[in-house]
Amino acid sequence: MSVTVKRKAHFNAAHRLFRADWDADKNFEIFGKCSYPNYHGHNYDLIVAVTGDIDPETGFVIDLKILKDLIKSEIEEPFDHKNLNLDVPEFSNLNPTAENICVVIYNKLRKKLEAKFKIEITLYETPRNFVTYSGS
Repeated sequence: MSVTVKRKAHFNAAHRLFRADWDADKNFEIFGKCSYPNYHGHNYDLIVAVTGDIDPETGFVIDLKILKDLIKSEIEEPFDHKNLNLDVPEFSNLNPTAENICVVIYNKLRKKLEAKFKIEITLYETPRNFVTYSGS
C-alpha cells in the first residue's frame, strides 16, 4: 500500500534574477523588479512529499524525524538567511528562480533518500506563487 507523507519547512533567502550576458534593460524587461542589483528576499515555504509503502514493522513510510533532520541539514541550514546568488554554490551559475530552487532542492534530497521513495517538492515563493517538481 503506497502512502504519501509530507513535511513542511521554511527558510528566508535573498536573490536576484538576472543574466550577466544581458544588459540592465533586457534583465528588467524579463525579470522586472526582481532584477534590481541590490537583491530582494522571500519567506519561502517548502513541502517535501515522500511516497512509499508502509513498513509493516514500524507503520511508517519514512520516519518524519529523519525527514525533518534531512531537510534541516540539506536545505534550511544552507539556504536560510542567505543570498542564494552569492552564498549557495548551486546558484553560482544558475538563476535562482523558484523553478530552479525547487529542482535544486529535489536533487539534494533525492541523493539522500532511498530510491524506493518517490519524492515531490513544492516551493512557495509567496502565498500565491509556487512551483512543484517531482523529477520528471
